[in-house]
Amino acid sequence: MGRALAIARRELSSYFYSPIAYVALSLFLLASAFAFWDDFVPGQPAEMRHIFQWMVWLLVFIVPILSMGLLAQEWATGTIESLLTAPVSEADVVLGKFFGSLAFFAVLLAPTVVYAVLLAIFGQTDNGAIASGYLGILLVGALFIAIGLLCSCLTRSQVIAAVSAAAVLFLITIVPWYVAGKATLGLFWRTVTDQCVMRRYEDFAKGILDTGNLVFFVAATATLLFLTVKILEIRRWK
Repeated sequence: MGRALAIARRELSSYFYSPIAYVALSLFLLASAFAFWDDFVPGQPAEMRHIFQWMVWLLVFIVPILSMGLLAQEWATGTIESLLTAPVSEADVVLGKFFGSLAFFAVLLAPTVVYAVLLAIFGQTDNGAIASGYLGILLVGALFIAIGLLCSCLTRSQVIAAVSAAAVLFLITIVPWYVAGKATLGLFWRTVTDQCVMRRYEDFAKGILDTGNLVFFVAATATLLFLTVKILEIRRWK
């Protein structure tokens, strides 16, 4: 784990030298600020439900940008070979990249705590619901980063990695939500839409901690990281 943490620290520091990361950070915070006004309404309950839901939509497009170079850049520049010849395993590389990106995602979220402070100043807030919302958005971010990391492991092109990750996130987040709201669904399609990311996340945004939802995000993220490790092992010896 020590080697993975060393890689994570290197990955986290690399974000602060990347102009793309700053662009993604600025866009996320700007869009979040506009979404916050739906929660910051006099006479309405002081909560952050709307901004948390909007964050999920934003992450569909932001996370692929942040994760596209995690492994694709290593393949393209050839540095993956020197990285893997060092005394580290494929699991160390994948976990290091994942935790480094997740740490930057936490940095990205940190300024939004100001919104919670403003709500606390001007109204009675439900701190439990806000904490639950942040836990949920961290779990969503972890899942999305794992998907982006898997896509980045499959190609040398950062553009292809970003587009493919955005497409996958679109399919598991926006499409089921859209379909569920358009028509009366049969049992099969209702079951499918009930398993989509937005449905799983909605309880967190409402302040409801459901063990099933927690297990879903953790298990899905762990499975994707495991697949990424196996793909990296295969590509290493090709």
